[in-house]
Amino acid sequence: MKTQFARLARSICLAFALGAGGAASAASGEATESSLPAQELTPSTLYHFLLAEIAGARGQIGLSAQLYLDLARSTRDPRIARRATEIAMYSRNLGMARTAAQTWSEVAPDSEEARRVLTGLSGAGRGEDINLEAIQFQLARVLAQSNGRLAQNLLGLGHALAQVPDKQASRAIINRLTEPYLDFPEAHIARAQAAQTVDDRMGALAAVDRALALRTGWEPAVLLKVQILQQAGATAEALRQLEAETARNPASRALRLAKARALVSAQRFAEARTAFAQLLEAAPGDPELLYAVGLLSLQVNAPAEAEIHFVRALAAGHPQADLVRLHLGQIAADRGEGESARKWFAEITSAELRPEANVRSAFSLAREGRVNEARTLLQRDADDEDVERRYLLADAQILRDAGRPADALALIDAALREAPDDTSLLYESAMLAERIDRLDLLEIRLRRVLELQPDHAHALNALGYSLADRKLRLEEAEMLIARAHALEPADPFILDSLGWVRFRRGDATGALAHLERAYAMRKDAEIAAHLGEVLWSVERRDEARRIFAEALAAHPDNSLLKDTTQRLGIQ
Repeated sequence: MKTQFARLARSICLAFALGAGGAASAASGEATESSLPAQELTPSTLYHFLLAEIAGARGQIGLSAQLYLDLARSTRDPRIARRATEIAMYSRNLGMARTAAQTWSEVAPDSEEARRVLTGLSGAGRGEDINLEAIQFQLARVLAQSNGRLAQNLLGLGHALAQVPDKQASRAIINRLTEPYLDFPEAHIARAQAAQTVDDRMGALAAVDRALALRTGWEPAVLLKVQILQQAGATAEALRQLEAETARNPASRALRLAKARALVSAQRFAEARTAFAQLLEAAPGDPELLYAVGLLSLQVNAPAEAEIHFVRALAAGHPQADLVRLHLGQIAADRGEGESARKWFAEITSAELRPEANVRSAFSLAREGRVNEARTLLQRDADDEDVERRYLLADAQILRDAGRPADALALIDAALREAPDDTSLLYESAMLAERIDRLDLLEIRLRRVLELQPDHAHALNALGYSLADRKLRLEEAEMLIARAHALEPADPFILDSLGWVRFRRGDATGALAHLERAYAMRKDAEIAAHLGEVLWSVERRDEARRIFAEALAAHPDNSLLKDTTQRLGIQ
């Protein structure tokens, strides 16, 4: 440790003797060694130098810049002021960079470079023109004088220019600055990141591939390539890349984590849960991994496993504890344990989640037949219009589920008189109109939703399904559902509707493809009823019985399931 300290001290002494970049020529207007302030390397000065350099080496660029700025102010040395300016620019703190450049200009009034840099920075972040030429000149100097930190400085170029509003100009600067360093993969990563800022994904991918050609399997480049592919919608290719790289480097946690997340993006939830569980084995107390396994366990219909992981995430200090409590409460509610559910909901204190906790507590009470208590819980003043609407819609749902759809519709209609173009209220009123067999009102309300919001996938689906279920205008019904499916291709309820309209149009084989996929995604009672009926119609009776038995065990009171099995004569 003493040897390292002595080496640092000698380096700092040398820097004082020569300046950060060597003494500049007096003819150029820069300070000569004789005009520089005489500096004594005091213990305090040495200490501040050490702190600044160590902070920079550890990636704490903002702290390093502040320490150098403090040192420049106390020593009034232009070399230190220039160094403070450079580092502040790299930290993307333009305010600090301006202050450092102002100090530099004050202590070196004859320095043309100091004036040029100050001019370049003076408009940055203030809506004024930025002197990009001066910034480019300064960054080129930083790269040329990197002294062993070239790779890090190349990777920092995008960060340094992040506040330049003209992203094309910023990209052009980065391409020029990296031209002398194209043998370094970091230069190509800087170019790839610059291409990303202007949405040139092909250019970004080409730059990343050049980086990987220089350094095969380089993890930062692999991860950046995956990110670009995902942004371009090439989820399958991103996952293929990650699978190949994790096979080549199975010990890399970053690659395995990226692969787990990519599996989620690809909606391969069972595999994603396995991947996150394997990561959890190496870090059993990681609250984020515990939470991820919990969420994915819910997604694959394993609530007991989800509960275990959520409880552990809570005990491990998950930063969004109230969100974890909301999931735990819902798991208890779905099991019919209302008191336990409401206990979890009552512990939620965050302003963001408190309204949702109230709604779920109300639903829990309503399931126990305590409808008046449930509604009373929702009859409270809300400071936010969105929260007020959420309470209103929940109140209507409670009335609907209690067999009072007409009362629920009256409640929504009263709100619509105050806000006739509220799409949430229009959609809910349409669903209630269907409950009382007012197909005319359902269609009027849904078509109004689509006038206001043409890409409302659920309104398209609801209108198409309502027509298909009643065997009305089947061609139009399929067209509406197909539009909804194009907007939300992974929605299991839209897939169910697409399967059902195909069945109504006599295409049982086509119907099964959609219904089986929908049921695999969500074990919903209505999807099960449709799938079971189509299986029955194509003489796959044993499979149909299995689906009906499974669904009735999970949803014994569902009227559609009971009506369907009775109509088909299934015992």
